[in-house]
Amino acid sequence: MLHVEKLNVAYGETQALWDVSFKVERGEVVTIIGPNGAGKTTTLRTISGVLRPRSGSIVFQGERIDKLPTHKIVSLGISHVPEGRHLFPYMTVLENLELGACTREAREKFKDSLEHVFSLFPVLRERARQLAGTLSGGEQQMLAIGRALMSRPKLLMLDEPSLGLSPKLSLTVFDMVRRINEEGTTILLVEQNVHHALRIAHRGYVLETGRIALEGRASELLSNEYVKRAYLGF
Repeated sequence: MLHVEKLNVAYGETQALWDVSFKVERGEVVTIIGPNGAGKTTTLRTISGVLRPRSGSIVFQGERIDKLPTHKIVSLGISHVPEGRHLFPYMTVLENLELGACTREAREKFKDSLEHVFSLFPVLRERARQLAGTLSGGEQQMLAIGRALMSRPKLLMLDEPSLGLSPKLSLTVFDMVRRINEEGTTILLVEQNVHHALRIAHRGYVLETGRIALEGRASELLSNEYVKRAYLGF
């Protein structure tokens, strides 16, 4: 579904990604793990079209997208939940969800999409008229994911969905990610909670200092001695 090949990205003169290559197959959960500053968020922002690569290619469902504007990338079926959620705090839950339905198909199937989001996150139905900025951290993360689902994505990209959440709420979010995948949405997950990320993923990549250091099946990475020492505290 997604094929990233030899991606090089820089902020001015500072290079953030060096020949990064990976793939995501239809129906998978693929996770990218690594320390702060490794380039994980930069990778997702580049796929979304927010950043432009210096070189390399990004191909989604056979179409090259690394030169397309962001709204075109969304219309092709990629949705991005950014780190920190980036909700519109002075708009209601429902208004935030309405903004997520930004493509023609999403607008045509708005009611179905809204019901799907409410079935995944019942608390959002209860809070529909509440300002997004007054929600708890866990509820805000649910709203951010729900807003992304309103565009009916084929590929959902999640950047640190458990950031700032309690262990219990983090588990709830990971359960929801698994359920969304089981319902047919392919997922690319960036996450610092390495243990839980690898538990729900099919495959994973370790990104360090802008380069892919390791890759493999999630179960293999969980048992890898380097990953256990560096990221799991074993």
